[in-house]
Amino acid sequence: MSASDWSAVWLTARLAALTTLILLMVATPLAWRLSRARGRWRAPVEALVALPLVLPPTALGFYLLLLMSPNSMFGGWWLERTGGTLAFSFHGLLLASLVYSLPFAVQPLQNAFEAVGRGPMEAASSLRARPLDAFLTVAAPMAGRGYATAGALVFAHCLGEFGVLLMVGGNIPGRTRVISMALFEHVESLDYAAAHRLAGGLLLVSFCILLTVALLNGRFRSMRA
Repeated sequence: MSASDWSAVWLTARLAALTTLILLMVATPLAWRLSRARGRWRAPVEALVALPLVLPPTALGFYLLLLMSPNSMFGGWWLERTGGTLAFSFHGLLLASLVYSLPFAVQPLQNAFEAVGRGPMEAASSLRARPLDAFLTVAAPMAGRGYATAGALVFAHCLGEFGVLLMVGGNIPGRTRVISMALFEHVESLDYAAAHRLAGGLLLVSFCILLTVALLNGRFRSMRA
């Protein structure tokens, strides 16, 4: 591969890794709260979290681009603090990735926490464990399958996203050019050999991620049994 393609691979891997780590931390309290909620606000929050799944990527990217504009309150605040704009930067790509990948982290964790049930937490509470201690020592380990699934889905989704990132980051080599954009460029220029290398790499990595999750899920089922 060319140096430009390797740069796109490295930038994409860094973006996916950071997005996965941040979302696992951000989604954990949100998913936990949703798994325990019974109020009327639960349905609207779940719909809002799942919105990136059904909203066209270009529409989501457009609104994120407006949010990152120096003319907006948030974009202007960022410009004042950092001296640079969020749009067409790696930080902008990261913010966009966090937004459009949020449901891939929240939903598996929420399902895992709901599967834990209230019994183990009540048992820990009866032993005078504080809520945070009970969560870290009981609920989180029992939801290991959900964490593995959420991490894999977020990482794999970030590897292949195109529309949102193109709207927010453009296609600047070394700054915002990710694998999907490099692949599109090669296809557009009829360089199918280079396109095959990138597409084949994505296919192989995605398969390995899903295979690993399947194996881990099987192990978690065996441990629980």
